[in-house]
Amino acid sequence: MRTSLPRTTALSLLVVLALTSACFGYELVHVPPGNRNSVQPPIPNTSALRAKAFNTTYEEKYQKIVSVLREDKDLMASIRKAAQAYQIDPIHIIGALVGEHTYNITIVNRVKSYYVKALTYSQADFKFSYKDVSVESFEKKPEFAHCDAFAGSAELWECRDETWDRNFRGKVIDGVAYDNMTFQRAFFQPFYAGQTFGLGQISPLTALEVTDLVHATSGLPKLSSDDPQAIYRDIMDPERSVIYIAAIIRDAIDAYRAQGFDISDNPGLTATLYNLGQPRRRALASRQAADASGGKKLPEENYYGWLINARLPELRELLEQR
Repeated sequence: MRTSLPRTTALSLLVVLALTSACFGYELVHVPPGNRNSVQPPIPNTSALRAKAFNTTYEEKYQKIVSVLREDKDLMASIRKAAQAYQIDPIHIIGALVGEHTYNITIVNRVKSYYVKALTYSQADFKFSYKDVSVESFEKKPEFAHCDAFAGSAELWECRDETWDRNFRGKVIDGVAYDNMTFQRAFFQPFYAGQTFGLGQISPLTALEVTDLVHATSGLPKLSSDDPQAIYRDIMDPERSVIYIAAIIRDAIDAYRAQGFDISDNPGLTATLYNLGQPRRRALASRQAADASGGKKLPEENYYGWLINARLPELRELLEQR
């Protein structure tokens, strides 16, 4: 699940981010392990509804994903391999998976069954569009022109995401009423609301954001919004999905480092960012809060990340098994 930051009427946050990163150097602050909140932040009602719909509980879902991770040696080997490639602690990947399958979907008994879904999606005929306008055509609107200054896929697609929020979301432009929904939901859910995106529950938009990093690190072909079948193939395939999870976490760690925060030792924070998305905007918001008088000096976990930090000893035991 991705939650958007409030829209801004000022200069694009990504432009501000580029300027601040270029003009100022921050002393790197190590964010220590553990939760900043003594009690778990509120869990969204949507998560409760999902659990109720399947007659289960968060604890049951948590135990199920932990059991799968404990028993699936091939999956754990893939997690370790991806973590090494992206130079992160594998506990971050475990945290992302545990959070998703505790609060969003419920893990299937056999991870390999995701391969079947990957094949189905890769052969389907669909495109990414909103009100019959493809995302490729929509992003050519003048409001998105400033995003072309970003060469990297992460900055480019986050800029487009933010531009949608700022210029279109919930507004009427030239007689067209745009729904009050995220860029991801408007353009990148071609089948139905609540659809699943494989083992890692990765959205197509997030996959597009990290495609440069995945290509450079793992050699997978770059993804493009005009080939949604290839995107679904990658995010539904369990082996590739783990690679994208590692890349998403690496990207979030780097985004926070650029704003002066080292979050690499706090899997609850990386799980939070995996859940929420938009790491550059959130890193900038953390920087601004830290710099403000009386503001929060360290980024904080949400309900999803809080669980990971609270259960960290048990989750680390998974990595001790071979």
